[in-house]
This record gives sequence, structure tokens and C-alpha cells, in this order.
Amino acid sequence: MDFTNKKILVFGSGISGIGAARLLVQQGADVILYDGKETLDPEELFQKIGKDGRVKIILGELKDEVIDALDIVVMSPGVPTDLPIINKIRAKGIRIWGEIELAYRVGKGDVLAITGTNGKTTTTALLGEIMRNWKESVYVVGNIGTPYTSIASKTTSDTVIVAEISSFQLETVEEFCPKVSAILNITPDHLDRHHTMQAYIEAKETISKNQTREDVCVLNYEDEETRNFGKKTDATVLYFSSQRKLERGVYLENGVIKYSEEGKCVDVCRVDELKLLGIHNYENIMAAIGMSLAYHVPMEIIQKSVKNFGGVEHRIEYVCEKNGVAYYNDSKGTNPDAAIKGISAMNRPTYLIGGGYDKAASYEEWIKSFNGKVRKLVLIGQTKEKIAETAKRCGFHDIVFANSLEEAVSICSSLAMVGEAVLLSPACASWGMFKNYEERGDEFKKLVNAL
Repeated sequence: MDFTNKKILVFGSGISGIGAARLLVQQGADVILYDGKETLDPEELFQKIGKDGRVKIILGELKDEVIDALDIVVMSPGVPTDLPIINKIRAKGIRIWGEIELAYRVGKGDVLAITGTNGKTTTTALLGEIMRNWKESVYVVGNIGTPYTSIASKTTSDTVIVAEISSFQLETVEEFCPKVSAILNITPDHLDRHHTMQAYIEAKETISKNQTREDVCVLNYEDEETRNFGKKTDATVLYFSSQRKLERGVYLENGVIKYSEEGKCVDVCRVDELKLLGIHNYENIMAAIGMSLAYHVPMEIIQKSVKNFGGVEHRIEYVCEKNGVAYYNDSKGTNPDAAIKGISAMNRPTYLIGGGYDKAASYEEWIKSFNGKVRKLVLIGQTKEKIAETAKRCGFHDIVFANSLEEAVSICSSLAMVGEAVLLSPACASWGMFKNYEERGDEFKKLVNAL
């Protein structure tokens, strides 16, 4: 698509918005960077984008005469798509894209895209490693930290883009079509944004909406939502399973990950050869294997890559041992389902730090997963009272409130004994106390290392 002289408004001035604005300037568009926060410094924003006569910055009110002149609005993923101002723009028939759609229109090459409630970052990072071990031009982008828009203009027809895609980013897809997609799992999350579980499910399924039989969608057979979606998508489906043998797909059997197709079965690797632990990680690995095989990566490259992969930061990350107590950073456990996986991976009595921003989640299943492992639950943030009430209803009463992460770490370190563990796995987002889960995890590691 030719963006020359198109009038395009980028909604949101965070890292995604800046990336989109820069890309549009490169493409010759007339760009307005808009943010509702009037207190932002326009000069700082200009420094991030670069001074250019094609860029205008508007903060605060967005007037009708500005809206009426627009060709396209590019949404940052953090901006809800049902805001009154967005509904007003939509009613005028103006196209509304996300940064993913914009980058896809500009970029070249094949996209391998991953979504799901949990496991996206681990699967994306591993798939990126596999592709880098095979191809020269590979970019790992999206929700993993690097905006797709920041690399779109660098891609060629030989490029492979491995993209972690959130439900927020999928809300504004129009033509985006991965060569291979994956939905790892779907459990309740972000209901404050999507409002209903059905809307959240539909957002996730959008990753495959433009795929055809020429494309592949990799799905978790053990997740009811993704298994059922396999019957609806137009893409060719490849399942993975941690619980049963598949006639066609990737599955775990007796500690061995296998791939079966057309009556032939190949052993990919044994789980005791992997650096990652836990069924949830084996599922992530199988998803990456399935996507790689669907993209025709040689088996020997897949095998070497998965055996050498060490995981990602902030996901059940071993920090250190102090006075015989092991400390683990699972700051990426931003919802109850992810935090359940953090608890299930612990192999010793654990002091658990939880709580944060309220995403309208239910915490009962998380509390029930403690299963005698959790010595004490130390709660912080906006959700601490809500979680405490849920815990007590579930029969768990060993609860302490802390006013900060620093206080929580101090409480845990004073109580934990030799052979026990301290785990930060909040089951909540970080907003309100930290900018993101990375900052929260970094702060936890800093506090632990200073003990």
C-alpha cells in the first residue's frame, strides 16, 4: 500500500506508537501523533520520532476537524478500541488499524505468529532461536518487546518474522495473515479490556482469520477452546498434546517429544535433555517444534535448538540462593493461570509473593493450586484484599499484607528456612506499582541480590 501523503493519526505515544509514527514518516505519510495526556512534553516526543515537517503532535482534546481529515488511525495496543473517541472515528468510516496491521502492510517475508493466554514469550523466543539457526534474516517482534513496526522497512522477501501477538493487537487486524500461526491456550485474562470471555476468545482466534489451507495453524489439543477452534479455522491444523498420542502432530509420550505424520513417528528429543522444566514448558516447546516443522525447518536444527534453549527472563527464573533459600522471579505470571504454572514448578516449600493490578480475574483456582506447597502468601498491590478474601474462602489463612515489593521480600527472607523457596508470581499485572512486569521482576532481583 502506498502511504505517500496519506493523513494518518497514531493513537498513543508509547513504544508502539513511536515505532508506528517513525515507520509512517519513512513511508511518506503525513503523521499526527496523538495522546490524551495533556501533561506529556511534545519536545520529548519529537526527540523520539525525529523532527520532521510531516509530523504533528496533538495532546488532550482531538477535534472534529482533525478527525474528518484522516485516512487511517493506527492504534497502540494499550488503547482500548471501545473508547468513545474511537467509536466516533469508526462511525465516520475511517479505517482503524493496529501497529501489527501497519507493519504487515509495509513488511515483506513470512510471518510466524504466536498468541495464547500463557507461554507466548517462551514459545516466541524458542521459535526465534530455531529460525536464527536456520535463516540469515530473522526478526523476533511484537509483544516480546520489539515493535514489529521498528523492523518492517528492513525486511526482504527472504525474511522470517517471528511475532508474539497479544489479544489487544489482534483486535485491529484487517489483512494480517501469518504463514504459520499458533494459539497455545485460552484461559480467562484481560476481561477488564474485552469485558466477556467470548470476546477474548474471538480476539485470540483472529490470528487465523485470513489463513487458508496453504497456511498452518498450530493448536493445543488439550485446551478445549483451541481444540474446538481447529474444526472452524480455514487453515491446515497441526495439534500438539502433552496428554495423548496423536496420529498427526507433536506429542509427549513417556518423557519423549515425538512427531507423527502419515503413519511415521520421529523422536524429537527427551524432556530430560531440555533445560526447561514443567509440563507447561514442554507444551511451549512442542508448539515451537510444530511451527518449525510446518515451516519445513530441518529436524536436526530443531533438535539442536530446543536442547540448547535456556528459557526467558522473568518466567520462573532462578535468581540465586541466599542462606539456603532459593529465590525465583516469575514476574511474567500476570494472571492466575500463569501463576498456577509457577507454583506447580516449585519443588520445595514456598513463600509466595502475589498481588498487583486488578484485571477482573478470579483467584480461586490459583489458591487451590497451592496444594500444601505454599508456606505463606505475602500480598501487595491493589488486589491484596480481594485475593486474601478468596484465599480465606478456600481455606488458606497464612496471609501477610505488605505495602511494597521491598517489604514483601524482607518478610519472606526473614521467615524462609534452609531448603525452602521464595517465589514472586503475582497472578496480576504490574500497573500501578511498576511500568510493566519486566520492571517488577528487575526490582525483585535487585532486592534479592542485595539481601
